[in-house]
Amino acid sequence: MKKIVLSITILLSFILNAQNPVGAWERVHISKDGKELKSVVIFSESHQSISIYESKTGKLIHSNGGTWKLEGLTMTEVVEFDTDNPKRVGSAVVFDININDQFLEIVGSEMKFSRIDNGAPGDLNGAWLMSARIRDGKKQERDISIPRKTMKILSGTRFQWIAYNTETKKFMATGGGSYTTLKGKYKENIEFFSRDNSKVGLNLEFDYGILTKTGDNELDYQKNWYHKGFSSSGNPINEIWTLR
Repeated sequence: MKKIVLSITILLSFILNAQNPVGAWERVHISKDGKELKSVVIFSESHQSISIYESKTGKLIHSNGGTWKLEGLTMTEVVEFDTDNPKRVGSAVVFDININDQFLEIVGSEMKFSRIDNGAPGDLNGAWLMSARIRDGKKQERDISIPRKTMKILSGTRFQWIAYNTETKKFMATGGGSYTTLKGKYKENIEFFSRDNSKVGLNLEFDYGILTKTGDNELDYQKNWYHKGFSSSGNPINEIWTLR
């Protein structure tokens, strides 16, 4: 009897994990003008983003994202930013998917993605908002509840940052690529950068650390990512990001 219960538990765990989109997914396809494009989707536990860019040059074609939830095989996304159609910001998009541990497909479309990772092995899986900068030894805090946001969303191997405003619906900039975390070092390789394609191919290294604060109730829980190094422009940065 114990073996049967254990087998059922393992089976249910496998089914739930197979239907969990958290992680990164990729689709390689050809544009109408014959250029190879990559579409990369990143899911944290609460947020998602998609970036479409030219494989060779890193030229950004499109990006959008926001919150998500999955009920059965029906996904609902509430848009927080959209590079092409700001009118979509705040609206809910509902569609059906097929998903297993290897593939994610949007029903009724040609969009089928292969899984890159399931949220591991990097330490920073999640959606993070910039909450503070440290300049000249002084901490400059930012209210993460305001509409103007800088978000960084990461799977276990992929990252994307986005600057946008949910009130004005304005998209400012984005960039992303792959990353690793090892022995306190965060390293990223830039694969696309909306403001400057010349940044594509850069490898940047930062010091990082994670600090979790807990209190007497759930509202006291806070997870912060400390991030220090030099930007793609060579300027020193010392930032704090808070998990959404």
